[in-house]
Amino acid sequence: MTEYFYTNQQSIIYTVVIILVLWIFQFILKKAAQRVGRQSEIHITRTRLMFKYINILVIILAIFLLSITWGYNAQELSLIFSSIFAIIGVAMFAIWSILSNITAGIILFFSFPYKIGSRIKIHDKDLPIEAIIEDIKAFHLHLRTLDGELITYPNNLLLQKAVSLVEKEYHADEGKDAL
Repeated sequence: MTEYFYTNQQSIIYTVVIILVLWIFQFILKKAAQRVGRQSEIHITRTRLMFKYINILVIILAIFLLSITWGYNAQELSLIFSSIFAIIGVAMFAIWSILSNITAGIILFFSFPYKIGSRIKIHDKDLPIEAIIEDIKAFHLHLRTLDGELITYPNNLLLQKAVSLVEKEYHADEGKDAL
């Protein structure tokens, strides 16, 4: 065991440093996302979704950096990663709407002025919608119409349509008699 440590001492030290640096990087990114979420009054579930994206980014960086540390040639790694990304790219082209909804979800996280509980109107000539935002997911929004109908609306369509704020926050208890 000690012989293994001495022969790979430099790689082990680099591994520890890389893991520590990536852990700090992940911590900083999560704190920044949390700060943006708190300042913009974004619901905690949307902030947690950003945490998942940050985790995926850090894992990909860790795999790449640790592979280089343990002796893989950069050309071999670039071939492996480019092959993997080519396969993923072809798969994503086949299901591009999912990718566009995820991208729209990230954009909405940072710039969507409406919150859960806001009453909005989507100006669509074919199907205008006036509803209350019940939940904001990675791919879609859950909207509850004034008639009680639940509508699942894709994030990418929300970026393509004009949306206006009717009421900032809607409370289901409003209008009920106090007991």
